[in-house]
Amino acid sequence: MKEKHWISSVLSFAAPCKPQLSVSVLCALISVAGGLIPYIGVYRIILLFFGQGPTVSDLLLWSGVCLGGYIIKVGFYALSTMLAHYSAYSILEGMRLEIAAKLMEAPLGTVLNQSIGKHKSVIIDRIETIELPLAHLIPEGISNLLLPVCVFSYLVWIDWRMALAAMITIPVAAAAYTIMMRTFNKQYADFMESSNAVNSVIVEYVEGIEVIKAFNQSASSYQKFEQAVEAFREYTLGWFRKTWKLMNFGSAVLPSTLLGTMPAGMALYLHGSLDAAELAICLILSLGVIGPLTSFTVFVNEAKAIEYAVKEADQFLRLKGLEKAEEPVKLRSYNIELDQVFFSYDPDCTGASGSKGGYAISDLSLMLPEGSFSALVGPSGGGKSTVARLIARFWDADGGEIRIGGIPVKQIPLDQLADTVSFVTQDNYLFNCSLMENIRLGNPSATDGEVIQAAKAACCDEFIRGLEYGYDTKAGEAGGKLSGGEKQRISIARAILKNAPIVILDEATAFTDPENEDQLQRSIRALTKGKTLLVIAHRLSTIRNADRIIVMDHGRIVQTGPHGELLETCGLYKRMWESHIGAKTWAVHHGRKEVQVDAGIHTADY
Repeated sequence: MKEKHWISSVLSFAAPCKPQLSVSVLCALISVAGGLIPYIGVYRIILLFFGQGPTVSDLLLWSGVCLGGYIIKVGFYALSTMLAHYSAYSILEGMRLEIAAKLMEAPLGTVLNQSIGKHKSVIIDRIETIELPLAHLIPEGISNLLLPVCVFSYLVWIDWRMALAAMITIPVAAAAYTIMMRTFNKQYADFMESSNAVNSVIVEYVEGIEVIKAFNQSASSYQKFEQAVEAFREYTLGWFRKTWKLMNFGSAVLPSTLLGTMPAGMALYLHGSLDAAELAICLILSLGVIGPLTSFTVFVNEAKAIEYAVKEADQFLRLKGLEKAEEPVKLRSYNIELDQVFFSYDPDCTGASGSKGGYAISDLSLMLPEGSFSALVGPSGGGKSTVARLIARFWDADGGEIRIGGIPVKQIPLDQLADTVSFVTQDNYLFNCSLMENIRLGNPSATDGEVIQAAKAACCDEFIRGLEYGYDTKAGEAGGKLSGGEKQRISIARAILKNAPIVILDEATAFTDPENEDQLQRSIRALTKGKTLLVIAHRLSTIRNADRIIVMDHGRIVQTGPHGELLETCGLYKRMWESHIGAKTWAVHHGRKEVQVDAGIHTADY
């Protein structure tokens, strides 16, 4: 697909506000016409002084005409700018909402492959840059372009030679700007690369400051930060030093139209080709020909910034989303079936499972019956979380098929699938709203009583009520007061409130406090009774009573079965279990006395 020019993209962004922008352009044209009226009025006043002499009424009349023209110019320019700004910010709002929607529709991997800083930069900073052409270039550009054209035409009508004399500075300034702009594209690309590099170092330094302090790396890390900032400064100043002479020369020469019109006008006046009134108005008009054009030199640098912004925003807007089914389907059951599924995080993957750049999931077939409690276990990187995310359709499988109730997940509308599957991970994010609203995300229509009941089931109620504002405490305010386990339990409360028929817990109890784990496990088991439950766990004690345990390694199923059977028949599971219970006891030596401490392997199940 051929990439659109950035100007075409800007115009396509402006399409929703076409009526307002059309009126804005019309107002800008009327403003330009009003700006010409004072020139006509001044010319008439000059003719009065070179004629029989002006009367007070004549002066008042033409002064009123000039004032009226100026009022028309300012009034319609203000109206044009107001409409353009209203349209611009409406368009920016629409673009940000559309990008957010695209991110929701895109595969999770596509979103996670971009840094948070990149998302923020594009959605906030880059899109804000597009406000300039939408709100300013349209009304101001039209005015600054049409006004000189109209004035030039007026000069041609008076004397074409004076019109050409008024243009004499353009080729001189253009030559200076041409030399300066020969390497502009490369220089600006290098500038953006340097800017992105220093931004990355700054973000890395700020986000990693805790680690830097913990490992006493302040000096070396700050040195890296300082060098990056200094390198960016030197590059920017170096570019400025290369261009400032030519830029200042062009900016000084371009509006100096009297260099051409004064000698030419005097020569024509002495030869009788121009009378005094015509000479005076030509000199005045020449000052109004080039002045507005100088603003376009300011827009050159802005245009390049806009080009980068539009291209980056357009990339987000053209993100390929997951295939969407529109019509809701009737699920006959909540069985989950994976049929010869292949999946790779590398879109160009052709390798075998387990190889670098190979499949994360390879030829995996699995049936999870409705109402069953299944568990995925295995070494890190074995593909457990990938299976869970494919079921929830955070990605689409590269091969094979995943079905819920016999229906391929691709044929289930995304909203319906989200209502069917409740997914809780160990990476818990709390939004900056009250804890009540954070839990209510699981079911936006839930009452406060239902939210509190879910919180009690997830063992959240006690610690939430211990906060100063209880359930009304903002998550941002409570963030420093909540442990990892408490944040996890709030996420589990969301899932409990959602009450979906399929529940996936991806290490969801990894940070649960040991003293609360037994109660939390029992609560989850009671609330997931009759649901299809899939648990991913490294703590094997939490899933030992699962109906079936699926052992995975390198994206394949090694063996399945209940806990006791796997201990006897699966070497990998037996080694994992022995490693797990190896932490059951540990010795503390104090002087000559040894104390045995029971680490307490929890046998509570779901």
